[in-house]
Amino acid sequence: MRRPVLVLLLVAYLAAVAAVTLTPGRSHAGSLGVVRTVLRWLDERGIPLRFEVVEPAANVVMFVPFGVLVGLLLGLRRWWAVVLLGLATSATIETVQRVLPDRFSTVQDVVMNTLGAAVGVAVIAWVAPRAGRTRPGSASADPGRVMSEG
Repeated sequence: MRRPVLVLLLVAYLAAVAAVTLTPGRSHAGSLGVVRTVLRWLDERGIPLRFEVVEPAANVVMFVPFGVLVGLLLGLRRWWAVVLLGLATSATIETVQRVLPDRFSTVQDVVMNTLGAAVGVAVIAWVAPRAGRTRPGSASADPGRVMSEG
């Protein structure tokens, strides 16, 4: 994928994350009500998921695209920089949330978001060599190099 496209996708992704995490003054009772209704429905069918499990998992999932997009931009050789950028981005969000109405800042969110960024990088590391095998003649000897080209 070309670098300008990756940058555009990253900007759109970060705008969406900002809209979800930094919009002040919005009551989340409606969306939380839907989540709780779905969890109750699942529980009635023998799948006992709890909000206390779903919320941290959602924080991980929310940052997987961060790890993928930034990982593709920086390359796999700098996987640690992607994880650190995920940590810094999440810490920034949580710091801003401290001063916003109706928002709650937690260390758990920072940890889960950072884990999500790491999962995103791991996805690239797992997919890149396999993607190279499916296309004859593709350069897959160094996924980090291939991912950072563009």
